[in-house]
Amino acid sequence: MSNTIDAGNAPRPVGAYPHARRVGDLLFLSGLGPRIPGSNEIPGNLHDQAGKLIDYDIEAQTRQLVANLDQVLEAAGVTRSHLVDVTVFLTDMDRDFARFNEIYAEYFSEAAPCRTTVEINALPTPIAIEFKCIAAVSTTPET
Repeated sequence: MSNTIDAGNAPRPVGAYPHARRVGDLLFLSGLGPRIPGSNEIPGNLHDQAGKLIDYDIEAQTRQLVANLDQVLEAAGVTRSHLVDVTVFLTDMDRDFARFNEIYAEYFSEAAPCRTTVEINALPTPIAIEFKCIAAVSTTPET
């Protein structure tokens, strides 16, 4: 059995895909970024007068990303405690990993999911971070 999850309180996907899809006891989340629902604004981005991105704030983006993650998980009837794997995509590992890791630890302390963090050249919108997650939906959350 397979069904899609549409989280009305999360930013709309930027492509032709759902927020998540449940397959059996697993929930697969599509790549999720830090856009603000409704406005699609990216917190912490600084643009010059011509509109070119000149700087960003990884803390602001990470916190918004976790808020968006929570919205998708809630729409699926689960919480962060159900996550079993998180892949993190950063566009600048040297600049952002240490601060990102500190913030991540605030949200994922006990029963933290497995995690892989990779650096990539770019993401589809001017964001510095994206999550790709898998959750176990038939289990009781870890305490």
